[in-house]
Amino acid sequence: MTIESDLKAQFLAAAISHVPFDGWSTATFEAACGDIELDLNEARGMYPRGAVELALAYHDAGDLTMLARLEKEDLSEMRFRDRIAAAVQYRLEVVEDKELVRRGMTLFSLPQYAGDGAQALWRTCDRIWTALGDTSDDINWYSKRATLSGVYGAVVLYWLGDESDDHVKTWEFLDRRIDDVMQIEKLKAKARESKLISSVLAGPLAILGKVKAPTTEHQAGMPGRWNGPS
Repeated sequence: MTIESDLKAQFLAAAISHVPFDGWSTATFEAACGDIELDLNEARGMYPRGAVELALAYHDAGDLTMLARLEKEDLSEMRFRDRIAAAVQYRLEVVEDKELVRRGMTLFSLPQYAGDGAQALWRTCDRIWTALGDTSDDINWYSKRATLSGVYGAVVLYWLGDESDDHVKTWEFLDRRIDDVMQIEKLKAKARESKLISSVLAGPLAILGKVKAPTTEHQAGMPGRWNGPS
C-alpha cells in the first residue's frame, strides 16, 4: 500500500463514523480532516469532488472486499444462478451499517450525482460477472449487466427495510428475483428455437450482432463498440 492509498484509507475510515449523522456531505468531509489532522486542501487534492468521491470510494472498497471473498469461497458445486445470488449476498454483507448505504442512495438520487450512482451500480455488476467467469463479447455482455443491475438495485431497496434475522427475507427476495430472470431467459431460448419468431427478428438480431463488449482498445465514449460491414 502506498503512502497516498494508506492516507485515503485512513480518511475514509474517519469519514465513515460521521456519515450516519451528516451523510456523505461537506460536513463529513471536513470532520474527517479534523479527526486525522489532515489539511483540507490536501484532502481536496485527493478527492477533488469532495464528499461524492468519498462515497464512491466507500462503494469501491465494498466491491473489492466482495471480490476477495468470491476468490476465497469454493462455488464450484453451485448452480450458476446460485453463484450470482451468493455474490450479491456477499456484497451486501460487507456493509457494516445500513445507514452508510441509505445516505449514499440519498446522495446519488440528486440529479448532479445520479450518473455517478448508476456507474457505481454498473461497475459492481460488471465485477460480479467478470469474477464468475463471464466471457461474453456481444450484446449479451450488456444485457447480463443490465439485468443484474435491476436485480441488485431492487434487492438493496428491500434489504434496507429488512429487519428479519440474518436478513433471511432479503435472501429469499433475491432468489425470487433471480428466478424471474431465469424465466425470461427460458422464454428467450424458446423464441430462438421458433422458426417464425427467428425469421421475424432476423433483421434486428443481425443489427444487435454488430454490438461488441468494450475492450482496452475501444474505450472512447460509451462502453462497447460497433462492428460495421466488412
